[in-house]
Amino acid sequence: MGSVDDHRKTDADEMDGVGFSGPLGKRAGGSNRKSARFSLPPSAAAGDDEEYVEITLDLRDDAVAVRSVKPAGGAEAAEEPEVSLLARRLERRSSSFSSIRSASSRLLQVSQEFLRLASLTKFPTPAGPIDRSKSAAARALKRLKFITKATDAAGWPAVEKRFDGLAVDGLLHRSLFGQCIGMKESNEFARELFDALARRRRIAGDEITKDELQEFWDQVSDQSFDSRLQTFFDMLDKDLDGRITEEEVKELISLSASANKLSTIQEQAAEYAALIMEELDPDNLGYIEIYNLEMLLLQVPSESMQIGTTNSRNLSQLLSQKLRLAKEENPVRRWYQRFRYFMEDNWQRVWVMALWLCICAGLFTWKYVQYRRRAAYHVMGACVCVAKGGAETLKFNMALILLPVCRNTITWLRTKTRLGRVLPFDDNLNFHKVIAVGIAVGVGLHAISHLTCDFPSLLHASDEEYYSSMKNFFGDPRPDDYWWFVKGIEGWTGIVIVVLMAVAFTLATPYFRRGRARLPKPFHRLTGYNAFWYSHHLFVVVYVLLLVHGNFLYLTKKWYKRTTWMYLAIPLIVYASERLIRAFRSSIRAVKIQKVAVYPGNVLTLHVSKPQGFRYRSGQYIFVNCAAVSPFQWHPFSITSAPQDDYISVHIRTLGDWTRQLKAVFSQVCQAPTGGKSGLLRADYDDCSSDGFAPSFPRVLIDGPYGAPAQDYKKYKVVLLVGLGIGATPFISIVKDIVNNMKELDSLTPDEEAGDGPPQSSSASTSFKTRRAYFYWVTREQGSFEWFRGVMNEVAETDKKRVIELHNYCTSVYEEGDARSALIAMLQSLHHAKSGLDVVSGTRVKSHFARPNWRNVYKRIALNHRDERVGVFYCGAPTLTKELRQLAQDFSHKTTTKFEFHKENF
Repeated sequence: MGSVDDHRKTDADEMDGVGFSGPLGKRAGGSNRKSARFSLPPSAAAGDDEEYVEITLDLRDDAVAVRSVKPAGGAEAAEEPEVSLLARRLERRSSSFSSIRSASSRLLQVSQEFLRLASLTKFPTPAGPIDRSKSAAARALKRLKFITKATDAAGWPAVEKRFDGLAVDGLLHRSLFGQCIGMKESNEFARELFDALARRRRIAGDEITKDELQEFWDQVSDQSFDSRLQTFFDMLDKDLDGRITEEEVKELISLSASANKLSTIQEQAAEYAALIMEELDPDNLGYIEIYNLEMLLLQVPSESMQIGTTNSRNLSQLLSQKLRLAKEENPVRRWYQRFRYFMEDNWQRVWVMALWLCICAGLFTWKYVQYRRRAAYHVMGACVCVAKGGAETLKFNMALILLPVCRNTITWLRTKTRLGRVLPFDDNLNFHKVIAVGIAVGVGLHAISHLTCDFPSLLHASDEEYYSSMKNFFGDPRPDDYWWFVKGIEGWTGIVIVVLMAVAFTLATPYFRRGRARLPKPFHRLTGYNAFWYSHHLFVVVYVLLLVHGNFLYLTKKWYKRTTWMYLAIPLIVYASERLIRAFRSSIRAVKIQKVAVYPGNVLTLHVSKPQGFRYRSGQYIFVNCAAVSPFQWHPFSITSAPQDDYISVHIRTLGDWTRQLKAVFSQVCQAPTGGKSGLLRADYDDCSSDGFAPSFPRVLIDGPYGAPAQDYKKYKVVLLVGLGIGATPFISIVKDIVNNMKELDSLTPDEEAGDGPPQSSSASTSFKTRRAYFYWVTREQGSFEWFRGVMNEVAETDKKRVIELHNYCTSVYEEGDARSALIAMLQSLHHAKSGLDVVSGTRVKSHFARPNWRNVYKRIALNHRDERVGVFYCGAPTLTKELRQLAQDFSHKTTTKFEFHKENF
């Protein structure tokens, strides 16, 4: 039996506070229908006799209905008019929510409604106010806050300080209210809040004093349930009549959508306002009241409820931990612990770097000792030893730097061999950059030692020293000035090499390559990817000059001691072969464009036919060339189609010169989509234009596929996929591949799945290990969800076993707990329950607001998958790399779950 006091219990006791006067067993006939009777006594009944009301509910799967409401005295008791009124109102309210509630939430809703209506009948009001802070309502309404941590940085003193700086003659204008209270990014919403607060206090005009501002602040920062709900209601209720019309709901939806940069919702505000009125006003009264709004808010699940189903005590304890290792007091043990963890996380990188450094140090030492014993040392000093040692490391690194960018070779090694267990193939470009630093050091040692030390020492040597030791190397007569060294083949080739390297190295830095440098015209063309791409090809000239320079040496005359060509021969042949293979393979693998679409967010998608024999893995990428933009440039893009698809697709975001020109070229052959197809502009090869001819697409070449970190996801039973913006592209292919592989596994017999069947039938079970995937896609634009809407819907519909957990985050929407997104959250819950579609993403996957709490994401995975290896794959801008890697290391050290981090930045 549940009493009024039962509904004041704490959260932990809430489920126990609802009693039943009979079992919820199935009724005869086998229908999934259940009945329950609730009895509610008054909290302060007069006299010794307590009066009870018996409510009988019918439960059918996900539906609930009030069957009857009568005095608890039984059938012979006379039914009173108040009870009849209560029954009719309960039945009407419960049926109005019947389309979207689960059975448990309906019980909560009906009991809440009963409490409200009971106060209107003969039951007396409980002594003292209900403590809403301990109720389910307050827990649900934690999202309805006008002042969050971001805006409440220092409380009223900070607001007062801003008032003093913004006020004119002691008055703050309405347009500055948002800036004053910390809502400067949502000025329109802040102005509506100002109007609501002013209407409640009957303040006329657009200016307020400091005392009035403090009253406003006290109300919006009030943590009580009633105050926040009333403030939100007042924003809707423009005429203060206690009723909200459909037009007022529409205005606030449009305002909330604008504050959260949700243009699609803003355009459909009228439709969504009608949906809310249909739900909350089933009797077509034309208005809703504050208790209707409260009921709607109670139905919106919180973020924590949406993210997972685990609600154990272990999870609560784990979420409360900071997962930081206790500081070891012994400094030796502390150092050893840090060193051990570092080696566990980076042992592949450590041994490769150690080997490289040892080789460079060994070559430098060998050459230094060799020249230390030669006659030139007595004239030119130790500088000649340093110059020759630097030159030896330079030759080695100029050969080695080509190997990390031999993509075909690396793809073959990581796919066909097990070298990936000991070699960090994911860091090939990072190693390429490290070697470039080694080249810069070698060039510096060699050039500076020669130009500032060796040559001056030779010019100042006595004739006796020169003719006795150096004549065989520099000839007779002896060099008489510095220009003699510069004009020789050895001199000018070396200088040109240094200049070209300096240009290429400078334009390859992120400051220039990403276009961050702001240079005046015409030097602005020296920034961006195009400048980086063309300047990098100056190394063709550098290698030619390096071979010439190495063949004309002052101090080495025998050909077999001129070792430059020996270092460079094999790497140059391998690299040149790779470039020839690319040109040859792309020219004979003709592709036909099947579809082109331009999506919001400046994204172009290309669907091309799959060349014969073209095989790839999800997570890999291809190079794309379009002669209409540039016949020489090839740009890498992740493949978004699955290996089982009969086409290849890429999604290209316009971030640079080449991609902007590519979009412009294809936009010319696209038109507005028809027939409900997606995209802002679109062109399909199989769709004929009005004159009966298919669109004429520019010629596109592809080359690949090439290996990437994400392709190794199949090695893990559990994977965490994190895509930032367009960085979701490799994971879209992976998600589709997982679904396809799970379908194939479902079709296998138990013997085949165990590997006892024919090889071709059991191949999926032996090569595919992934059984659980968590996909987090974080984007700041609502239109981005249109890029992969079809994939999201397909996964939601076909993934019956819930192998893939999809989480879409829109960071333009304010976080849960902010009143600016409260109405969007209500609308999202209603619309998804009614149509199965999310109002933010337009897919069957419900979107989350703001940014994910990555620590909680890791914690939940660590709890759900103990003693397992979890592959963490991130693709996107470098901003998240450090945080995700650090969390992977922390949880690997603290828990029994081992997180292995892989990243791909662009």
